Amino acid sequence: MLIYRDFLLPASETFIKNQAEGLRRFEAHYAGLSVVEGLTLPADRVISIYRSGNLGRVENAAFNRLGISPRILWRLWRLRAQLAHAHFGFDGTRILRLVRALKLPLVVTFHDYDVTTSDEDLLKLGGYATKYIQRRPALNEQASAFLAVSRFIKQQAIARGFSAEKILVHYIGIDVSAFRPDPQAQREPVVLFVGRLVAKKGGADLIRAMADVQASRPDVELVMVGDGPLRHELEQQARASLKRFRFVGHQTPAQVRAWHARAQVFCAPSVTAPSGETEGLPISILEAQAAGLPVVSTSHAGIPEAVIDGETGFLAPEHDSALLGQRLLAMVSNPDLAGRLSAAARDQVLSRFNLERQNALLEDIYSSVVARPRGPLNPAHGA
Repeated sequence: MLIYRDFLLPASETFIKNQAEGLRRFEAHYAGLSVVEGLTLPADRVISIYRSGNLGRVENAAFNRLGISPRILWRLWRLRAQLAHAHFGFDGTRILRLVRALKLPLVVTFHDYDVTTSDEDLLKLGGYATKYIQRRPALNEQASAFLAVSRFIKQQAIARGFSAEKILVHYIGIDVSAFRPDPQAQREPVVLFVGRLVAKKGGADLIRAMADVQASRPDVELVMVGDGPLRHELEQQARASLKRFRFVGHQTPAQVRAWHARAQVFCAPSVTAPSGETEGLPISILEAQAAGLPVVSTSHAGIPEAVIDGETGFLAPEHDSALLGQRLLAMVSNPDLAGRLSAAARDQVLSRFNLERQNALLEDIYSSVVARPRGPLNPAHGA
């Protein structure tokens, strides 16, 4: 089967690689506009549509305009794939003509911005964002199935005009053998954040909450893992208001797991961006829960589907930095409470977000699509 992503594959999209490489009944091959610096994929299973040189520039321009290329069409035809799976709605519209020519059934996963950003803000971006809006009806008609990473994202996709009967909720799984509690862990007074430094991640609210935490517990340090356009602004805010903090930039999965073993609590203070963009269900939360790290987050998007307030973690309303700070302080000050919530969260991940289990369900969906590419899907194959 063919995995399509415009750019193969940003470092932040480990969830795509882990899902694809964890398949058992299907072998994943990857196609995209170009290969970027980020995650390493098996070179013999990667096809880049763009190429360099004068002839390449002409071919690239033709693909951008027509959505098809004889060279790529030939390479993919030789692959004899059974279906294509595009991640994000933008990518699904990009390959409509290609999969139609190959007569491949198409599965598309909606993750977040592709069905939550307002059309008004997409039109401001221009370029392919405008084409995406124009092509959504064709995508809805041609795709065999849509996967939503949370119930919240399914509702957002329906609001954007996608057919409810084609959409299955399918949670992306976590490798629970890689993300697991470390019995040798030496916890430190650290509040850990992992994610891109963009508006919807709520970094400014977290820094305000940490100022309240450090007023009572000056020994508690904020560690921000990740990078993004807001990093400089957030660092300035932290310097002005916090006693102890670190911005450590992008970290490998192994380094993130090491931070899981050191921190006392994980915080994901997600909010709705001014453009309307939201999260789907952050993988970083599930990884922290699998690692036995208690989570404090917000009642945002699909997060309450994984963080049940008072049972598997704590939630605060969006932008309520005062309550967020109180929740963080409770976690770092009460090890018994943190241990109870984190154990319940780990059990939930094992039962509902286990990569092996979720991939088996995903392959059932693939098999259903291959057998009846235009027919109805069995809702039992969803999350």
